[in-house]
Amino acid sequence: MPTSPWSHSRSASVADDVDFEIKGQELQFVEIELDPGESAVAEAGAMVWKDAPITMSTVFGDGSEQQGSGFMGKLLGAGKRLVTGESLFTTVFTHEGRGKARVAFAAPIPGSIVPIKLDQIGGRLICQKDAFLCAARGVSIGIHFQQKIMTGLFGGEGFVMQRLDGDGWVFVQMGGTVIERTLEPGEELHIDTGCVAAFTSGIDFDVIRAGSVKSMIFGGEGVFFARLRGPGKVWIQSLPFSRLAGRMMAAAMPYGGQNRGESTLLGLGALGGLAGMIDGDD
Repeated sequence: MPTSPWSHSRSASVADDVDFEIKGQELQFVEIELDPGESAVAEAGAMVWKDAPITMSTVFGDGSEQQGSGFMGKLLGAGKRLVTGESLFTTVFTHEGRGKARVAFAAPIPGSIVPIKLDQIGGRLICQKDAFLCAARGVSIGIHFQQKIMTGLFGGEGFVMQRLDGDGWVFVQMGGTVIERTLEPGEELHIDTGCVAAFTSGIDFDVIRAGSVKSMIFGGEGVFFARLRGPGKVWIQSLPFSRLAGRMMAAAMPYGGQNRGESTLLGLGALGGLAGMIDGDD
């Protein structure tokens, strides 16, 4: 990720066209520069610091114009966030002074903050449920339902993912190192289900079996892979938070860490018969 300001020309858009700078390496934060009257929307608790002329207010839902100004519109927007596991509220930071002012937001996990201009990818981004960190005011935060039963059950993110709509900047948090891939029409990519961080709306997301029965049981890569087929863009994360949390929990268990390998040896004899039964299975 760059550590110097990104430069871009401002254009007429629904969302505020903000300037920003991403700082840090493994534990990053983003500084957003606001002109008078501009706003940024962020998850509750994401702020690191702000200049004094920037005021802070808490709103139902995402605070976007697409959400609607009536009570039912706000309630629906908040309900969508609740379904994806987020808070009912977001925080809006508005520059009400003169000149320029900055506000900074930090990712809660080691990894990368990825800036994406929605109007450059067709106006929509589908991402993991906890990916959204902050955005320019005007970006709508909704939900994306997986239509395929197998994908919802084994795709790593369940049946519900986040959907970000609009034409402005969004900043999404992804674990570890992030790779962006562009897939041509019909081109396929097989990814560990937990490593799918985000993709554009043109991508066909499905799951496939991870090889033979023996590979699925002993390969250590899970039972299914995520299959993504172009055209579109895909963002891949090397360290999903669920994997990090699982290894931390395993290391904290009485038989975790280095002792885990020793205790596992005790069960290898019992597994020998099963391995022999499925040996040669295709």
